[in-house]
Amino acid sequence: MNTLHHPTTFQADGLHQQAPTLDLAALLGEREWQRLSPAIRKRFAAGHADVSYQGSMALQASCMGRLFGLAARLLGSPLASAQTHAVAATVNVYGDGAGGVVWERLLGRQRVRSTKRLGPDGTLEECTAGGLSMQLDVRVEADGALVFQSRRYFLLLAGRRITIPAWLTPGTCRVAHQDMGPGQFRFTMDMNHPLWGHTFHQSGVFHDPQPSHAEQD
Repeated sequence: MNTLHHPTTFQADGLHQQAPTLDLAALLGEREWQRLSPAIRKRFAAGHADVSYQGSMALQASCMGRLFGLAARLLGSPLASAQTHAVAATVNVYGDGAGGVVWERLLGRQRVRSTKRLGPDGTLEECTAGGLSMQLDVRVEADGALVFQSRRYFLLLAGRRITIPAWLTPGTCRVAHQDMGPGQFRFTMDMNHPLWGHTFHQSGVFHDPQPSHAEQD
């Protein structure tokens, strides 16, 4: 598996600037941030400690989804295209040393790793080792779920962002993080392609290693 590498600085107008630290509270705004449960705010707070979550995932991929998964592997950017109703899963979350946050998902024998970070224009990005990346919108939905949804895909090559046409992507990606009570949350990912429909679905329940007192009350 290739090691994630992200530059520690961006270049704008000929000047080098320190990479900004990812702060979802600032992206959402204080009012929206406070709509999230204390547990979700703790999991996504800027600069939180490294953590590992244990759980189980159900994975589904259509025929076209599996083809996209194979193509993504050629870019060193694997998509979990296995089909299973229950696979042991571990999610490791840690800083990348450059302001971003790495989400490393171990799904059975497959490892899927990406980094959420701020791009040069201050928008949220999620990037993989092979350069396959997404620009993301983030919002809080009525049920309190924290949702990330892809706005566009691009390849990050030699510092350049090359937009990928929608029909060449796995589809619009929607990831939801929903609190389920003391020490538990549900992760759900869906991808819907403009031509091929629903290409990927993943859903699983994970556990906090040490629930906070606020979550236990």
